[in-house]
Amino acid sequence: MSDDVLSIIPSDPWWQPDRDAVDRVIELVEDLTPGAADGMDVEIDVTWHDAVTAVDCGGNLERIGCPLCQAAIDSEWWGDLLEAHCEDGFTTLAIEVPCCGGSTALDMLDYDWPCGFARFEIAVWNAERLWFSEDELTALANRLGHPVKQIRAHI
Repeated sequence: MSDDVLSIIPSDPWWQPDRDAVDRVIELVEDLTPGAADGMDVEIDVTWHDAVTAVDCGGNLERIGCPLCQAAIDSEWWGDLLEAHCEDGFTTLAIEVPCCGGSTALDMLDYDWPCGFARFEIAVWNAERLWFSEDELTALANRLGHPVKQIRAHI
């Protein structure tokens, strides 16, 4: 059986909130994801990472594009990169893209289904919704004290 995970991460990959802000955000996330139709509670995981970690969209990833030359970037290159950094995370997001050899950052690639990088993540497992609305994201960001974005993974 597969899972769907709706994650909220800071827009700045290096930023982490304090615990009080997270408590305020979790209250709102619980209100916005009250549970599945069968009465089951959704599971909400909060993680502080020591290093910047990839938050990808799993099986939802359809394409990665280069922001420099607009070419498609091979998904095998992406998978190898994630595997190489799964234990220790990323000390830098600077990369040389394989398509044109140009210099950019991992968080600047064009992901078809959003992907991101973060040292903090709120993951909502199997919520009965696809996305948070822009107004809801703004409310979450206000409680957290920092702009956020969302990633939806199918794993």
